[in-house]
Amino acid sequence: MKTKLSLLILTFLFGIVQLFAQDQFTLAKEGQPAPDFTYEMNDGKTQKLSQLKGKVVWITFFATWCGPCRKELPHLQKDVYEKFGNRNDFELLVIGREHSWEEINKFKKEQNFNLPFYPDPKREIYSKYAGQNIPRNFIIDKTGKIVVSSVGFNEEEFQKYIEKTAELLKK
Repeated sequence: MKTKLSLLILTFLFGIVQLFAQDQFTLAKEGQPAPDFTYEMNDGKTQKLSQLKGKVVWITFFATWCGPCRKELPHLQKDVYEKFGNRNDFELLVIGREHSWEEINKFKKEQNFNLPFYPDPKREIYSKYAGQNIPRNFIIDKTGKIVVSSVGFNEEEFQKYIEKTAELLKK
């Protein structure tokens, strides 16, 4: 009985900490315009987020060493990229916080991913969206407004983000 109560209390406290972390460290909030940024493409050219207006954009911030990120990325590939990646009105940006092209490409090859990864070696992009904690997902509607802002990985919640994306793509 004591074990169950202790576990319940720990679960509750963890939930409170997660809620606090979302509020305290999330800089880009739902309902706000997505902060614009420039990112480097594979071919060395750059692109701005604002150039993707008219598309639903899913941004994921991750790190290769992050356990929850490693759990989330296969779902991102199978349930998001393979489902929506070939659409003209959808863009997925998987951004490696504090990673170089070399690190990302090595990780991508080792893990057998074909997701569109981009480096953010100095946290220049990440710092517009959050102060701490990964993985983070931001889903942006076709007008450039953030409709989903999440931290951490929860499979049930992740499925809701996929449903929201499908709904946005119908508009």
